[in-house]
Amino acid sequence: MGRIYLPTDLAFMMKRTGIISAVHQELAAVLDCLPDEQRQCAGGRDFWVGHWHGHDVVAVLSRIGKVAAATTATALIERFGVDRIVFTGAAGGIGDGLRVGDVVVASSFVQHDMDASPLFARHEVPLYGQARFDTDATLSNALANAARAVLAHPGRTLGADALAAFNLHAPLVHVGLIASGDRFVATQAESAALRCALPDALAVEMEGAAVAQVCHDYGVPFAALRTISDRADDGAYIDFTRFIDQVASRYSVAVLEAYFNP
Repeated sequence: MGRIYLPTDLAFMMKRTGIISAVHQELAAVLDCLPDEQRQCAGGRDFWVGHWHGHDVVAVLSRIGKVAAATTATALIERFGVDRIVFTGAAGGIGDGLRVGDVVVASSFVQHDMDASPLFARHEVPLYGQARFDTDATLSNALANAARAVLAHPGRTLGADALAAFNLHAPLVHVGLIASGDRFVATQAESAALRCALPDALAVEMEGAAVAQVCHDYGVPFAALRTISDRADDGAYIDFTRFIDQVASRYSVAVLEAYFNP
C-alpha cells in the first residue's frame, strides 16, 4: 500500500502538541482553554489530555529545575507520544534592551551552570560536542509570529490596570539565546557574570535547556516562549507572583490561542 499524503492543514491537526507550563497559574489558564481535558498521572505528575481548537494537546506543569523539566519532557514523548513541545513561562532578562513585559522566543538554549572543564569546554555538554541546543526554526517562527500579534495590542490581553501597574509600554518580541541553570539568578553580580560569560544570552531561567536537550535526543521539535518578569538582579523577587497572574499567564494563553487558532 502506498503512502497517503495529507493536506498540510490536516497533517497539522493530527499532530499532538505537548504544552509545558512553568508555573501553576499558567497551567490553570491553559486548562481553562481545553473544553475536554482528562487527567492522567505518570511519574508523579498530572498530565491533562485534551483539545485546543481541535488540536490534540497534552498540558503539564514542568516543576522547577533542569532534572524535573527533563523528566516531564521525557514523559510527554515516551508516555504520551507528543510530536512537538511548546514551553511557556517567565524569565529574568539579562540582554541589552530587554524590559519587563517583553517576550523572548528561544532560538537556542545553553546550560549556564554546565562546567566539566578541563575535560570539556565550559558550557559544553559532555559527549555531545556542543554547548547549545537549537529550537525548531519553523515552530519557533510560528510562536514568535503569534507573540508579535498579541503584543501589538497588549491592552487587549492584559487590560489597562495591568499595563499601568507594571509600567508596560510597547512590549517587544525578541528571538535569541536563553540560558538555563539550577539557580535563581537574583543579584546584580550574578547577572553581570552571566552577561560576561554569555554575552549573547537574552534571558535566564531554570528549565528550558534541559527540555531542549531531551527534544534533541528524541528528534522532537521544540519551541519556548518566556515573558521577562525582571532584570535578574537585586529586584528580581519584587511582585513576581502578581506579575505571573496579571501578565505572564495571560500572555502565554493569548499567544497559544493565536498559535492554535491563527
